[in-house]
Order: sequence, then C-alpha cells, then structure tokens
Amino acid sequence: MGEARSARKIARFGVFEADLLSGELRKDGTKIHLQEQPFQILALLLERPGEVVTREELRRQLWPADTFVDFDHSLNTAVNKLREALADSASNPRFVQTVARRGYRLIAPVEHDEAGAAPAHPLPAPSEPEAHSIEAKPEIHPELGVPIPRRGLTRGLFLLIQLMYLIFYLAALVRLSEVHRLADSFLPGWGAAAIVAAVLVTAGVGIPLRCYLISCVAFDHQKSAEKFRRLFPFILGMDQLWAVAPFLLVGWIGFGAAFAATAGLLYLPFSERTLIRMAYPEDVSRSRA
Repeated sequence: MGEARSARKIARFGVFEADLLSGELRKDGTKIHLQEQPFQILALLLERPGEVVTREELRRQLWPADTFVDFDHSLNTAVNKLREALADSASNPRFVQTVARRGYRLIAPVEHDEAGAAPAHPLPAPSEPEAHSIEAKPEIHPELGVPIPRRGLTRGLFLLIQLMYLIFYLAALVRLSEVHRLADSFLPGWGAAAIVAAVLVTAGVGIPLRCYLISCVAFDHQKSAEKFRRLFPFILGMDQLWAVAPFLLVGWIGFGAAFAATAGLLYLPFSERTLIRMAYPEDVSRSRA
C-alpha cells in the first residue's frame, strides 16, 4: 500500500489536477496558488476519495504533537483557503464536504496517474445518483435549524447594513442644523436639544463601532460572532434609538412611510445577529470551515 501511494503523481478531479509530488494545483492547465497546509489537506483527501478524513488525522499530519497552535482555528482557515482555491463552498459542496463533528470528505470522482504501479485498492468513483445525493444534503445550522447559506452572501449583507448605518450617521452630522430644525418643529425647546445631543453622541460612538464591525467581517475574523454577541446589547439599544429617525422626515415622506421604515429598522439589529451567526456558526466552528 505504501509503495502504491508513493508512486502516485497526478490526481485529477473535476477540472482540477493536483501534482502530489511537487505540491502544485492546476485548473484547466493553469496553476493555482495554494499554500502548503491547504494542499496537504487536499492530498490527504485525494488519497481517500469518498472516505471521511477525521480532524484528528489532519491534526497529526499537519501539526506534530509538540506544536502549540490553535488547531481548530488553523484547520478551519486552511480548509477555507482550499475551498476558495477550488471555488467550492461548505453549504453546497462540489468537492470538499464537511462531516459534522468528524472531519471532511472528498465527494468528487478522482483519477490517479501512476508511475509504474497500479493502486493496491482502487476506489470506485461514486455513481451519479450518489454524488447528487451527497451534494443535495445541505448543512444545517445547529441553533437556527436552517440550511447554512454561502458565507459570502451573509457576510455581504452584514457589511451592507453596517455601511447603511455609517451613511445614516454621516448624513445626520453633515445636516445637523436641519436635524435640529426638524426636531424643533414638533419638540421645541429642550426636546429638540435632547434629540440633537442624542444624534451627536450615538453617531460619534456609532462611526467607530461600524468601522470595527466592517473590518472584522471584511477580514473574515473567525471570532466575529463572539465579538458581536458581546456588543449586541449596546448595538441593540443604539439601533432602537436610530429606528425612530424616519419620523424626523414625516413632513416629507408622510406618517405611514415613516412608521414602516421605523418598523423595519427596529428589526434590523436582530437581522444583523442572525446574519453573523450564519456566517460564523460558533457551535460548528470545530466541524466546518
């Protein structure tokens, strides 16, 4: 078995070709940059297509026993990079499938080019119905009970919400005199002054807060969900205050539109929390990347 394994040079799957000796990955003949650890994971999966390669096996192969490293985070990062190179996704895999709480499995048919030796135990390629059934089974979020969508989608929506709030803050600060005039039209005196003070304070705090959340998700910080959870009570309170902002425009957009916009803004922080939990499911961070 060892001789057959060492003789393997080229492994083909889909439109990809992996040179297991040189550590190169190509797509339709074009070389794709892939770091050493993600390629080692790919090589292990290619040796056993259709079989589960456990996380413990990957740990032993990639990190010796005397290596001190955040194994879960490092493995998730390496698998993420492998999936990016393969244009694959955890929620709808074509190549690398996550097996919850166990490890990973290569679900695509693999062809090996041998150097003078036939594989000792050739593994038949999965039939088309089997491959289809594997791909069709979505990964379920352990807490929300819904299929986990593409991380790019959930992260993108979360970033758009943060940008929206940034625009709110900047627009309110730029047109602060207009905000004071509108507030004074229905809450003259100290009420208008309180509204302007609230806008100044919350916008001043909100701008760096939104920039921080944008940087966390944009750079794919793996503990973004944990950080957001700690900040959520503060974010919730601040967002509820800004939810009444449409009523400052009631003279222009009417009461009904202002009421509808406020209702949507009241729900928005809960949408943020759901999106961040989908993009970074904490309970399955050890079983998927």
